Amino acid sequence: MQIVMGVTGGIAAYKACEVVSRLKKLGHEVDVIMTENATRLVAPLTFETLSKRPVCVDTFTRTESWDVKHISLAQKADLFLVAPATANLLAKLACGIADDMLTTTLLATKAPILLAPAMNTGMWTADATQANFRTLQARGVHFVGPQSGFLACGDTGAGRMSEPVQIVEAAEKLLHPCRDLEGLRVLVTAGPTLERIDPVRYLTNDSSGKMGYAIAAAARARGASVTLVSGPVHLATPTGVTVVPVVSTQDLYDAMMAHCSSQDIIIQAAAPADYRPAVTAPEKLKKQDGQPFTLTLAENPDVAKAVGEQKKPGQILVGFAAETEHLLENAQKKLDKKHLDMIVANDVTQAGAGFGVDTNIVTLITHDGATELPMLPKSEVAARILDKVSELRTKAN
Repeated sequence: MQIVMGVTGGIAAYKACEVVSRLKKLGHEVDVIMTENATRLVAPLTFETLSKRPVCVDTFTRTESWDVKHISLAQKADLFLVAPATANLLAKLACGIADDMLTTTLLATKAPILLAPAMNTGMWTADATQANFRTLQARGVHFVGPQSGFLACGDTGAGRMSEPVQIVEAAEKLLHPCRDLEGLRVLVTAGPTLERIDPVRYLTNDSSGKMGYAIAAAARARGASVTLVSGPVHLATPTGVTVVPVVSTQDLYDAMMAHCSSQDIIIQAAAPADYRPAVTAPEKLKKQDGQPFTLTLAENPDVAKAVGEQKKPGQILVGFAAETEHLLENAQKKLDKKHLDMIVANDVTQAGAGFGVDTNIVTLITHDGATELPMLPKSEVAARILDKVSELRTKAN
């Protein structure tokens, strides 16, 4: 396979040498494009020796051939990998800036793009970088890492580039994609619901929708026709996914009752509110001169249970259990009560798990047992969930 690999000016550039070496040992042809800053950290000769190919740095370097190099490389690539991918590279790619050999070729390619981010924790968690990350994810760009750990600057936190073996594994998955959901219809729910108290106030929860959106994107990449029933979130729609927007738990219930019977797989990652105000005030409620205010709540329909009660033969149902105590016990009860084939349980009090973050720590529970996963990016958790769903389908058939 033909791989074009970009190397940017991050201190982790030295690890890119091992990535090239491992890819070559697997039989791939690797062309390396370096930024000017990257050449200050690792000599181009190193990559030329490892890849057995000339390294490209300058868009305007004259060669003996008459091809336009950034176009020919873009067209020949089966995969475009960038490791390390700095914050600057993410920003340029998100905005379509093409001002050097690497970004020009990236913009021209139609090949899958895999980025291995590497930067200081503050840079990775910056609002601008996270916005660029989400934009690129929504466009179908793939990511491996970053991981948390000790950084070259002395800080400890997220931003460390994934190890070469992990980058190569991610590249192999893209070069030999899994299409085990081809032709199947998958419905995913995501995000919170919003229950109105009055025209300006509401009850909700901390769900960001990131887990559900990651599952929807992963299912689409594996060939499924995906419907995403989403509560109010601030996330870009995954490419190729049909979104059904909902606001309240009743909206979610209605949407699920309308769509669930036609689905092969249903994964309910949304966090619907258990209760709603019994009465929604038509006007903004005012203070009562220091007097206590009582809000009467009514129970919302149990969406997952209702879906389970309508389960078709061969249909796979997956639920989520976000708990703060007795994780496995509470999740097991939901698995049985709601007629699920699998439940994804997570303790939202753990650092790096639950709402609003890009990682999760989950246990996949089926009727045959439980599989505990370490802290992983939500994109990787999504892949593991779908792997288990495929196992359940194989077993059922």
